Amino acid sequence: MYHNVNMDKIYSAGQVAEYFIDKAHKEGRAITNKKLQKVIYYAQAWSLALRDKPIFKDQIEAWIHGPVVNSVYQKYKKYGFGTIEEKVDVEGLFTDNEKKFLDNVWRVYGKKDAEYLELLTHNEEPWQLAREGVEQEKKSKNVISHKLMKVYYRKLLADIKK
Repeated sequence: MYHNVNMDKIYSAGQVAEYFIDKAHKEGRAITNKKLQKVIYYAQAWSLALRDKPIFKDQIEAWIHGPVVNSVYQKYKKYGFGTIEEKVDVEGLFTDNEKKFLDNVWRVYGKKDAEYLELLTHNEEPWQLAREGVEQEKKSKNVISHKLMKVYYRKLLADIKK
């Protein structure tokens, strides 16, 4: 069977995270675990809304400080609130189409700081609905569903286009 090597695929959240870490390093921008979590969340949300498919397979949980992919959090938690210094290599991992998509996400969210992005996610329905019934300072592993993200961000896009 013939496989098109340029066909888009579903990555892991860790691979998408490494792409954004690489972007930040190349641009001389600081990226913390908290900021990274929000940027990969928006990559997933906009992939679902614009392309009707996830960009990564991992679930996103509605934590106190916003959306989090636990495996990515665990990998970078050693940096605390500091800048992720880890060297990553994403050369050849993503197709040109995927890079273009991720670059557009980065163009919008990469220049924002972690606190701004946290506040932004806290003011959006997917995180709010996933945390429904959970006290503000209580931990939660509630999953933010793909359907919730897709519906919300498509509506947001439609409202912007009006």
